[in-house]
Amino acid sequence: MGNVSLRDKFFGCISGVHIGSAMGAAVEGWSYQKIEEAYGTLQNLQSYEHYNNGWVREPGTTEDGVERQKLMITAMIEKEDRVNAEDVKKIWIRDIKPESIGMISEPFEATLLSMAKSDIPAVDLGKYCDYSGLNSFARACHPIGLINAGDPIGALDDVFEVGQLYQSSNSRGLKWASVTAVAIASATKPGATVDRVIGDIYDLCDQDRVVKEIDRELKHTAHCKDFRELRETFDSVYTGEGMDYAYAWANEVVTKGICIFKMVDGNLKDAMVSAVNMGRDVDCITAVASGISGSLTGASSIPEEWIKQTDYATSLNKVTNSQRTIREHSDGLYRAYQSRLTKIKNFADKMLVEENVI
Repeated sequence: MGNVSLRDKFFGCISGVHIGSAMGAAVEGWSYQKIEEAYGTLQNLQSYEHYNNGWVREPGTTEDGVERQKLMITAMIEKEDRVNAEDVKKIWIRDIKPESIGMISEPFEATLLSMAKSDIPAVDLGKYCDYSGLNSFARACHPIGLINAGDPIGALDDVFEVGQLYQSSNSRGLKWASVTAVAIASATKPGATVDRVIGDIYDLCDQDRVVKEIDRELKHTAHCKDFRELRETFDSVYTGEGMDYAYAWANEVVTKGICIFKMVDGNLKDAMVSAVNMGRDVDCITAVASGISGSLTGASSIPEEWIKQTDYATSLNKVTNSQRTIREHSDGLYRAYQSRLTKIKNFADKMLVEENVI
């Protein structure tokens, strides 16, 4: 892990999310028994259809969560710094294609976009989303962790600012999103390890609901040696059905993502394959597990053909918010982070000179 450059960690994170989301999307909502029957072990990109709209997507085509992420990345690239909710709202209004709703974005996002075009403040939009505990932001907020690389506290603050586009300020959804962002910011630190990343989650995230559940399930699944044992062990805990987005609540998705990250010791390919075979909301579980793993160990473990196929599928996608390649997204974000560091250093140097410290 010590030989992975920061640029490679950025690329590993974004690769993990984009490729993992595309691989998991083909079996989103399936039981793990159905996945096993169809594929044995799923470990390739597949074509799929969502929303019953007749669009059979090219293997490697990403989905709604990655679309949210792309908008945040664009805002950061253009600002060359951390962003707030208003910064991202401006990109929503400019870049979201109206025809994307029901093709690649969730229906509730059409409502949020309509309100964004009014005078409603960006931080008020999430108050009008019906799903305060949904994983909308928890599975997409990876850029917040990366623009705050090495600074988990900054990542925590930004989740509760930018996340208000999707959910209310103190919602369960944002408390769980903080785990994703804190873990990524922690994983990018020099000398980061799996245990140190989990330690930062324990220290910084909500103790009463979030850390308590993660700790419980890490202990509950500690004996698991592979994803088959892990998914069977989770059966006694996460079995919700019969309601809107029954599989997509942030506590389940994020907790499973952290347990996979721990089980595979942060290996990106192992995290991706484990997550896409878990059943239930596998594209989101994979986004969390793979994004955090890639932030720690980079992208060297995944086949180059997965990257190329995902980029090819993106080049065919006419309703996406951005047709940048995975590398263009990660490097653009990395340059924004470098710009942020330069601004911080210049400010610190100036103030230290003014105070005759240096």
